[in-house]
Amino acid sequence: MISSRLPLTRDLVLVGGGHTHALVLRMWGMKPLPGVRLTLINPGPTAPYSGMLPGFVAGHYEREALDIDLVQLARFAGARLVLGAAEAIDPLTKTITVPGRAEIAYDVASIDVGITSAIPALAGFADHAVPAKPLGAFAAAWEAFLGSDGPARVAVIGGGVAGVELVLAMAHALRRHGRFQQATLIDSHRALSALGAVSQARLRAALFDHGVTLMEEAPIAEVHAGGLTLADGREVASDFTVGAAGARAYGWLAESGLDHHHGALLVSPRLQTSNPYVFACGDCAHMGFAPRPKAGVYAVRQAPVLYHNLKALLSGGALKDYQPQKDYLKLISMGGTSALADRNGRSFSGPLLWRWKDHIDQKFMRKFAALPVMAPPPLPRHRAEGMVEALGDKPMCGGCGSKVGRTSLRQGIRSYSGARRADVTPLPGDDAAQLLTGGAMQVISTDHLRTFTEDPVTMTRITAQHALNDIWAMGATPQAATVTLILPKQSPTLQERLLAEIMETAHQEMKSAGAAIVGGHTSLGEELTIGFTLTGLCERAPVTLGGARAGDHLLLTKPIGSGTVMAAEMSGQARGRWVAKALDLMCQSQRRAAEVLGPAAHAMTDVTGFGLLGHLQGICEASGLGAELRFDAIPKMRGAPELAEVGVRSSIFADNAALLPGIGTAGARALLFDPQTSGGLLAAVAPDQSEILLNRLRSQGYRAAEIGVMTGAGEGIVIR
Repeated sequence: MISSRLPLTRDLVLVGGGHTHALVLRMWGMKPLPGVRLTLINPGPTAPYSGMLPGFVAGHYEREALDIDLVQLARFAGARLVLGAAEAIDPLTKTITVPGRAEIAYDVASIDVGITSAIPALAGFADHAVPAKPLGAFAAAWEAFLGSDGPARVAVIGGGVAGVELVLAMAHALRRHGRFQQATLIDSHRALSALGAVSQARLRAALFDHGVTLMEEAPIAEVHAGGLTLADGREVASDFTVGAAGARAYGWLAESGLDHHHGALLVSPRLQTSNPYVFACGDCAHMGFAPRPKAGVYAVRQAPVLYHNLKALLSGGALKDYQPQKDYLKLISMGGTSALADRNGRSFSGPLLWRWKDHIDQKFMRKFAALPVMAPPPLPRHRAEGMVEALGDKPMCGGCGSKVGRTSLRQGIRSYSGARRADVTPLPGDDAAQLLTGGAMQVISTDHLRTFTEDPVTMTRITAQHALNDIWAMGATPQAATVTLILPKQSPTLQERLLAEIMETAHQEMKSAGAAIVGGHTSLGEELTIGFTLTGLCERAPVTLGGARAGDHLLLTKPIGSGTVMAAEMSGQARGRWVAKALDLMCQSQRRAAEVLGPAAHAMTDVTGFGLLGHLQGICEASGLGAELRFDAIPKMRGAPELAEVGVRSSIFADNAALLPGIGTAGARALLFDPQTSGGLLAAVAPDQSEILLNRLRSQGYRAAEIGVMTGAGEGIVIR
C-alpha cells in the first residue's frame, strides 16, 4: 500500500514572526513545497502589526486588533510553531538555539526577528523605561499604565517619526481618559529631520496642539523612577517613559559569524546573508546593495521574493533579486483620527488620510484574520457503505480526543478474560495494574497520544506528563519508562533530527520525575505518535478509584477544556493565546500535587479522555457512591467556555456524553464531557482536610479548586 503522505526530506526554519515571514507563511499555506518540514520559531503565539500600534495607543483599536495570530497561521501553513526566543544561530552546524530544548537543525533558514529600541547604554533605562520595540511588550505595558488612575506624565525618547506618532497617540489617549498632565518628546539632535519642511511644520503644529513639549538638542544623562535627567542638569518628570530612539539589532545576530552592519545582518539582493543557506529580512536585515531606512513597506514587499527564493533553494530552482523602491508613501498618525502623508517632498494631512491609512492597515490584517479554507479531497464516487458516518463531520482530534470511546473500550476489554496471576492485580480503570515483585509493590501503566501539535518537543512533554499522571494518581513514585514512537516517513537525516528532539525531551521529563528511560521501540506510520509505559514503586497500597466516602470533598488540580481548545485550534477557531496557555497547562507536572494529595486522598484519578464527569463516574462506581458538582466552581481554560458556547466539540465528546444521558450538554456545560489530555488530578478528601490541602496546592502554583462533594449510594451525579 502506498502512503498518502509524501516523505519529508528538508528542514526550512523561519526565525521570528515578523511581517515578511507572516506573509511567507500565508503564501506557503496556499502553495507549499512538498517534502519540506516548515518550522516557525517565535517568542509568543502572536506577532503585533507595527502599522496599527499608534492607533492602539490612542485608543482607536482594541489590543487584539494589532495581533497576527501565529498559531492559526502556522496551522494553515502546515508549520510547527516553536514558542520560544531564539538566542543563537550556527551557520557551520546549521543549528538554532532556543533555551530549554534541543537545538533545532535546518537546511535553509530565514531570520525576521525585528529590532529593539532599548537603550542599554543609558543609565536607568532598563529599570525605569519601556522600549517601543518589541511592540508586544510595549503594548502590554501601555495598556496597564492607561488602565491605572490619576494624572499622568509621559515622556518619549527619540524625535523621529515613530517617536512623534507615539507621543501624539499617548497624549490623545490620556486626554480622553481625563488623565493628561504632561507629555514630553526629547531628542538629542533635531527632531523629524528625515521629513520635508512642510511635513515637519505640520507635525510640530500637531505636537503643540496636543500639549506636547518638544525638547531638541537635549542629550539625556539618566532615567529614574520619577522621570529623566538631561545632560545639562534639567529634570523632566515622567510616570511612563518610552524609548523610540533609533533601531538596534539583537546582539546574538552579530555573534553568529554572519556579516553584519551595526548588528543588522547584511543581505544580498536575493536576501541571502553571507551564508547562502541563511536569509534575513525586515528590520533585522541591512540591504547593503541599496540601503534604506527601517520601514514596514520594505518588509512587506520582500515577502514574495523571499517566498520564491526559499522554495527555489530547497528545490534546485533559480533565485530572484529584490529591488527596493527609492521612496515610499509615509502615512503618519497624528493622535486623533487624522494623519499626514509624505512622499517625494509632498505633504498632505487630514481625517481623509486617517481613513485611508486605516483602510490599508485593516486590509493587511484581514489577510491573516480570514485565511482561505482549503477543501479536503473528495471521497471516491464508488465506496463502501458507512464511510461518511465513519469519517464524521470534523477532523479527528489528537491527544485524548482521538481515543476510542469508553463504551467501545469497555466492551472490548470485557470481551477478553486473560489468565489471572496472584502477583498481578488489575486496578480500576483500563490501563494500570499493581504488581508484586519479591517484597516490592509496583504499579504499571501505559499511555500513547496521537500528536495534536507539530512541535515534537511540546508534544513529548505533554505525553510524558500525561503518562506520569497515572503513576502520580496512584500515589506511587515513577521508576522506569519505555518509549514507543510511530514516526512519519522522512529522510534518514530528518528522522535523526526528530528522534534527537524527542528523546532529549523525554529524558529531561523523566529525569525530573525520578524515572529512568530503559529502552523503547520505533516504527513508521502516517503521523507522529508518542507513548510511554511506566512502572512506579509504592510504599503503601496504591490510591485507587475506590475508597471515597460520603461527604468527601472533591478537589481538582487543573482547569478543564483542553479538548475543546485543541479541537478549535484544528479548525482555526481558537485564539493563539488560548492555545499557548492550554499547551502550557498540559505541560504542567502533577508531581507536587500528588505529593500533597497522595497521603490524604481516599480516592484519586487523573482526568483524561473520558472527561471530568467520566472519570468522576469511575470514582462513583468503584466507591459505590454518588456526587454533586458545582459547575461554576470548576476551573476552566481560557477560551474554552466561549468555544463550547458556539458548539466546538472534540471527536469523542458524543461518546463521553452518552455515558450520562441525563446531564445536559448545552453551552459551556459541554466541558464536563470534554476529553482532557494531561489533565489534573481529581481527589476525594476528608472535609476537614479540604481547605488545608487546597491552600497547599495553590501555594505550589496549581489552579486548584474544590468543585463538589461525594454523596450517598444511589444518588447519581448531580450538577448544580
